[in-house]
Amino acid sequence: MFGKKTFRLAVLAAVLVLGGGAVCAQSVAVPDPKEWAALSPEQQSQQRADIRRQLAHASPQEREAFRKGLRERLQGMSPQERRALAEKTRETWRHMSPEQREKFKEERREKFKGLPPEERKNLLEQRRAMLEKLSPEERAALREKLPPH
Repeated sequence: MFGKKTFRLAVLAAVLVLGGGAVCAQSVAVPDPKEWAALSPEQQSQQRADIRRQLAHASPQEREAFRKGLRERLQGMSPQERRALAEKTRETWRHMSPEQREKFKEERREKFKGLPPEERKNLLEQRRAMLEKLSPEERAALREKLPPH
């Protein structure tokens, strides 16, 4: 169970690091997770912006292909590599100022709102499917982290 949880955290971390689900195209390579983790936050930000610019013109099918490629890359990592990636991502998040975190969250919200309705629906379905795989304890822990509405 710990391996599955760590894998889910690594996938979630990588998706967050890459700026969410709406990234990629056939012409845009999926970044190597180990190389990505080795980049400084500034370098990650630069590459993330480059990918987003290239993907602004990508079709939903190309973005889906990218997400699939990212999942495959992460699944190809050893459990130790996934744990290290998840920890590095958590550490980066912890070192962000509250303003940086809020800016990042706002950018993600805006990015999501800008997606075509069908793509938004697909991403929500993927998130629900991922959440359904979590244990009740894991879901409760995630709920505790949510801001009050």
